[in-house]
Amino acid sequence: MPRRLRIDFISDISCPWCIIGLRGLEIALERLGETVEADIHFQPFELNPAMAPEGENIVEHIGRKYGATPEQSAANRANIRERAASVGFTMAMADDARIYNSFDAHRLLHWAEIEGRQAALKHALFDSYFTRGEDISNHDVLIAAVARAGLDADEARAILSSDRYAAEVREAERLWQGRGIQSVPAIVIDNRYLISGGQPPESFEQALRQIAAEPADA
Repeated sequence: MPRRLRIDFISDISCPWCIIGLRGLEIALERLGETVEADIHFQPFELNPAMAPEGENIVEHIGRKYGATPEQSAANRANIRERAASVGFTMAMADDARIYNSFDAHRLLHWAEIEGRQAALKHALFDSYFTRGEDISNHDVLIAAVARAGLDADEARAILSSDRYAAEVREAERLWQGRGIQSVPAIVIDNRYLISGGQPPESFEQALRQIAAEPADA
């Protein structure tokens, strides 16, 4: 019988290493086949909770936050695009890309889990931001992603026009920060094991094989 694992994937839509890590995890799970049965839950984390509504240019943001020069920022984005391509994801990050607030996206992801479509929406949102270059704080952009994920657009619009699920998202953010999560992606398995960063498929596969080989009640 396959080993059933709960996987909490703590991440932000505006984090490029999060989609790289997610694809690495998904590829590893495909390679493991029937060895592991994964139950993935996407948990909220905001890299920029105080981001202004209009967002901020990515080069200016990285320079201000990390002290990177424009040349260093460009080299880093080129590396990210290459790593994303290696796991089958198209990353179109140009010099004029912007960082946006992601709180409303997290509210929709909370709802999507209830509806059983969380993974589909997570991928649609990553596609909106990184491949299409869209503003993920814009409600029309979010609703379009909802529709692509097979969810009810009218219900999403009603959620966005209210504060529904705001308290739940804030509570989940506090929970994981209280457990020591300060950077993403952070992948917590069975509430016992932590894998940090946008690891390649091989690293995820090795770690999951080791965990699956241990007794479930260890």
